[in-house]
Amino acid sequence: MPIGDTADGFLLRLPGHTLFCTEHHPDAEVIASGSFTVRYGLRFLGKLYQSIVPGLVVMDYGDILTGEKAWHFLLKRSNLHPRAEVVGYRNDGSDDMCFLRVLDMAVPPEVLIYANASDIKPLAKPTALIAAHPGTLPERLTTYLPTYTSIADWQNAAYE
Repeated sequence: MPIGDTADGFLLRLPGHTLFCTEHHPDAEVIASGSFTVRYGLRFLGKLYQSIVPGLVVMDYGDILTGEKAWHFLLKRSNLHPRAEVVGYRNDGSDDMCFLRVLDMAVPPEVLIYANASDIKPLAKPTALIAAHPGTLPERLTTYLPTYTSIADWQNAAYE
């Protein structure tokens, strides 16, 4: 199983955007609400619209890393082993396996929201997080998703 965090909230749709919000907003269409699994996809070089959610990493010398150890390796030490292979599924739900060297580790991971931990196809790829109290959410979520305290703050930032 790939790493994932759990977060409660609402997936909201505004024209051209999907937002993950901790509270309901009457001006937005609700896609889904409840407790979600949040996963993170590593983007492909030259194809930033595609990402792979790593399930395990097979090192070029034979070791296998999973879970938090795999995630830490990918973000902190992947440059040492570009021939390592990443096994997981893409952001469209397809199984995939690729060499680490075809991933763009300079780009932040893509945040993907799933209905539950066993799903492999995400419900949404939010563009922002709206949370009045982001400190109560998983650290990875607030690190990789632009965070605003309100929809008004998010809209104002878009026009700056």
